[in-house]
Amino acid sequence: MATHPHAGDPVFDLHVGGKMEILSTAALSGPDELSLAYTPGVARVCEAIAADPSMTQHYTWVPNTVAVVTDGTAVLGLGDIGPAAAMPVMEGKAVLFKQFGGVDAVPICLDTTDVDEIIETVVRLAPSFGGINLEDISAPRCFEIEARLKERLDIPVFHDDQHGTAVVALAALTNALRLTGRDAATVRVVVQGAGAAGVAVARILLEAGIKDIAVLDRQGVLNSERSDLTEVKAALARDTADHFGRRGTLADVMAGADVYIGVSGGQVPEEIVASMADDAIIFGLANPTPEVHPDLAHKYARVVATGRSDFPNQINNVLAFPGIFRGAFDVHATAITEGMKVAAATALAELVGDDLGEDHIIPSPFDPRVPGAVREAVAAAARADGVARR
Repeated sequence: MATHPHAGDPVFDLHVGGKMEILSTAALSGPDELSLAYTPGVARVCEAIAADPSMTQHYTWVPNTVAVVTDGTAVLGLGDIGPAAAMPVMEGKAVLFKQFGGVDAVPICLDTTDVDEIIETVVRLAPSFGGINLEDISAPRCFEIEARLKERLDIPVFHDDQHGTAVVALAALTNALRLTGRDAATVRVVVQGAGAAGVAVARILLEAGIKDIAVLDRQGVLNSERSDLTEVKAALARDTADHFGRRGTLADVMAGADVYIGVSGGQVPEEIVASMADDAIIFGLANPTPEVHPDLAHKYARVVATGRSDFPNQINNVLAFPGIFRGAFDVHATAITEGMKVAAATALAELVGDDLGEDHIIPSPFDPRVPGAVREAVAAAARADGVARR
């Protein structure tokens, strides 16, 4: 076999031929087995499904399989690199689904950035899957795509860049508040970044009972005095900063704030960090460069988290999405509700238990308890929210 262009580089060596393959669960060692797995035997299963489409849940891989869909416009920290270059990331996501949730996943990279075309394509693919995981689609288009797919499909649709981040951030913040003796109803939070992750983080914090939230984009705090807001940002402004009269710049709202959550990729000057409340909580989640480097954050904050694996308290989506889909699939859920997301966050937070400490507010992705805890919490919440079909 020809040597690949980057031979000797361990990253490229690992990716030779991709990171996935399809394996059969049926042995085909002779004609009898072949006749059961394929013709003529398979025709009986097809006829049963044609007579009762719910039989798909018993006799195909559909209910255990998620489509990982992207258009390549917001890939990791790389931005708009297109569908072909996005494939290694989508393969990686599929491997994480299998490794951490026992969920089969198929990466699908679409050669279009048109919202309507993406929606129509996914709708037409949907009969082949038990759920749709939207991945690395740029804001604000991602909001419309997710919302419209939820309206049209009766299977879970989940934009992980939004909701996976939000679930893990809430879990970590729950424990950080506990550690610093703060109450959700009175804590002051600043969220810098109003893209996919920032909007979802703010929304799940509201769902969890946190009221005083200021969300910022590049032009400052989202509030209704601004005339330049998208529909999504305007709605968020009404539910956050408007209630407390928060407005202005990052410096204006960081003074005295208890919590900073960065999902913007910008950098926060030290004097602004220094203006926060005592025993502050700082989550700088941009990768690879946090908005507040941990070395700086620790000068002023008691609890610090990042999105990186080389610092304590990594906010890693893999803690959430495999177990969320596994739990949703277990009960054949029609959707993933806000209640299911909060339940997942609560389960993650509770796993830390008595081991809670400044460098341990969230479980490790390799904690073997994580997938089961999230799975069970999500399944129970799906039943409570009335979206479980079994």
